[in-house]
Amino acid sequence: MTSTHRRVFLKNTLAGAGALGLAGTGLFASAKDMQKMGYGGSPWLSHYPTYLAIENGLLRKEGIDLRWESFVTGSARLSAMMAGDVDLAGFGSISTMALMARGVKQFYVVGVPENFGKVEGLFVREGINSIEDLKGKTIGTAFASSTHLLVLDLIATSGLTPDKDINVINISGPDIIAAMKSGQIDACAAWTPQFNILGAMPGIKLLADDTSFSLYKEFGTTPGPDLLVVKKSYADSNPEAVKSFIKAYFQSCEVLKNEPEKAVPILKKLTNLNDAEQLQTINGAEWYTLQEQKELMAKDGKFVTGLQKLAEMLVTYKQLDRAPKVSDWINPNFI
Repeated sequence: MTSTHRRVFLKNTLAGAGALGLAGTGLFASAKDMQKMGYGGSPWLSHYPTYLAIENGLLRKEGIDLRWESFVTGSARLSAMMAGDVDLAGFGSISTMALMARGVKQFYVVGVPENFGKVEGLFVREGINSIEDLKGKTIGTAFASSTHLLVLDLIATSGLTPDKDINVINISGPDIIAAMKSGQIDACAAWTPQFNILGAMPGIKLLADDTSFSLYKEFGTTPGPDLLVVKKSYADSNPEAVKSFIKAYFQSCEVLKNEPEKAVPILKKLTNLNDAEQLQTINGAEWYTLQEQKELMAKDGKFVTGLQKLAEMLVTYKQLDRAPKVSDWINPNFI
């Protein structure tokens, strides 16, 4: 995945707020024994588990005092991690692979929170029933994002050529809705929450979601899976703390998976969605458990192989200059 746009964020300071109402239960370590960490987040889906684990006390139960930092752009979040301002963060795989391709070795990929492939896709006007029907027409999407890659892949697998057969233009997530309403574009690719808005618009229909992506069929890989990343120097110095964070993180994923209603009143403080929108957004993703991470993080497994194929595809579509060996950054030892 680069909510309103996937990279439009709030400014929140939440250090330890989730312990309210739970202090004095004997469940948490004393303040002096707490492990301090910094996390870089936003209102996007991949950050839900961390925010929830702060607010419901799961992290403090594991002895972690987590400082939440929000960033306006994914690149700012990446810069903060490289500078040591945050220790962990969620990132889309495309921006993460861009760092890998530059040879940046200062981080590990340690988990996969969810699959949002069914809340990202290509919408078209009524009367358009295939990619071929878009020949000579215009598609809007955010360049250098997962939706951009989805569009390029759908066009290529239909035997057409971007810009030659179909005009693909750069439109940010927040502007997609207005562009479709005004008739500026004939189709657009977007993720939640724009995905949900587009799906409810008259005269607009979903032509394909991420399950139509060519790598999905063989590897289950979407155009831009979300990844949980930790700064290498921090993880090497504090392995048990990282393990504790991951334990709480995936406990939150289980809440999102099995009891999403419990997460709604907490998460809407982060996203500003209403109850119905928040529940729909949670349920639109497939949340992974800690047990599933062992398979997902296997260096020779299907998911990591799919990420490698994704890196190679990014080179094909000139999104990267070179394909890194993705498995060099995968570290399953904290699960």
